Amino acid sequence: MLLTGPYAYKVKKPVDFGFADFSTLERRRHCCELELALNRRLAPQLYRDVVAIAGTARAPRINGPGPALEYAVRMVQFPQRLLAASELRAGGLATRHFEGLARDIAAFHEASPRAADGADAAAAAGNAMRETFTQLRELPSLATRRHQVEALARWSAQRFEAVEPVLRRRAAEGRVRECHGDLHLGNLVLLDDRLVPFDCIEFNPALRWIDTASEIAFVVMDLLHRGAPALAHRFLNAYLEASADYDALAVLDFFLVDRALVRAKVAGLRAGQCALRSPARAAALADARGHLALALGFTRRPRPLLVITQGVAGSGKSTLAAALVDARGMIRVRSDVERKRLFGLAPGARSGSRPRQRIYDERATGKTYAVLARRAGQILGAGYGAVVDATFLRRAQRQAFGALARRLGCGFRIVACEPAREVLRRRVETRRDDASEATLAVLDAQLQSREPLAADEARLAIVVDTAQADAARRMLRALAPQPAGRAGPRPR
Repeated sequence: MLLTGPYAYKVKKPVDFGFADFSTLERRRHCCELELALNRRLAPQLYRDVVAIAGTARAPRINGPGPALEYAVRMVQFPQRLLAASELRAGGLATRHFEGLARDIAAFHEASPRAADGADAAAAAGNAMRETFTQLRELPSLATRRHQVEALARWSAQRFEAVEPVLRRRAAEGRVRECHGDLHLGNLVLLDDRLVPFDCIEFNPALRWIDTASEIAFVVMDLLHRGAPALAHRFLNAYLEASADYDALAVLDFFLVDRALVRAKVAGLRAGQCALRSPARAAALADARGHLALALGFTRRPRPLLVITQGVAGSGKSTLAAALVDARGMIRVRSDVERKRLFGLAPGARSGSRPRQRIYDERATGKTYAVLARRAGQILGAGYGAVVDATFLRRAQRQAFGALARRLGCGFRIVACEPAREVLRRRVETRRDDASEATLAVLDAQLQSREPLAADEARLAIVVDTAQADAARRMLRALAPQPAGRAGPRPR
């Protein structure tokens, strides 16, 4: 990498690692052009062109006269402090950045080409997993962690056997796409208050033609490793909501473990290259062991919990549901989003519907709750906790979800949101940029028609005055503590 101030020039070394062959000038030129084209998909503002380096080794000239000695990708240079890894350490990243990234990646995946024969990707995932363990076992730097490696090897083999049919089905459904392939915080930069992915994998197609669940697993894993679980949970939830690919949860734990183990392997190799008692070796060993511990955390499966909210418009349901995402790693599904998806509308779009008409009539509401139940079933079946953010004003709706939890052997709770009426009216009047289209007329109709919790429901309910500043903390304290393991993608 040559840094000049305005621009950075990426030159490829004349090496052949098997999985990456840059041994000839023509190969290096081709890979530069491929790197430019692929990275312009997500970071067009950074990637300018491919330049020839002419002249002599002592006096090289960019696009100079004479034959090319080398080729380089010309990028806009940016300060290293803007890398997401650095910004996270400095406290410069917030929920909005990772939710925005999730929506961008979901749109990128949707627009990316589908693999012609995605079934190969399922076999490749299994082969890559086995190769990783072969390499981990050979690392002297991880010899004292061999028991962890073997435990993870057994889990991974069993888990792959279970998820291979799902991976093949997902491939047939078009979930294997031409992805970024190396999506972690070291390859994200904060530009104009947005996280922009760069430096995707161009040298090996098999590493970028992957299941989209593998792509998002890298971001989730990296955030968890860096001690930012709430951001990891928000990223995952935002991606699932934007893509509607809740089926990804069925294979996510396999990919989370896989991504963590690859990072452990890389750190273990780095440790082996450092001086025996150097600080760099100690840091690499800690990194490798931390990733092994993280991978083990992903293998634990507690009994999942289903939580539904209950309350009229403006009662604070979404705020409490978000608190469950942040603190418990639960997966949220929202009625306002799924209802609009049924009618081909974006979450923030206005439908122009009147109360109890069009997308809010009885038939549409029934379809919406059926989708919410299906989503919740996918989440719980994959071993994750689910929170369903909807009004649940009718007893029959609540009973259906209680029955779903019993059928799946999951815990079930109702979070009833009950602020004062003047608070409800103020919130509905002032709400902006939200998926909900509720008006004061809708609020009044809901207050008149809602069915109160029956005695059997009250025993499962946590009643929260969401006007109180500590409403979320009270709710979390009232919920039964989770057993050791994970309620979401967070290791415990």
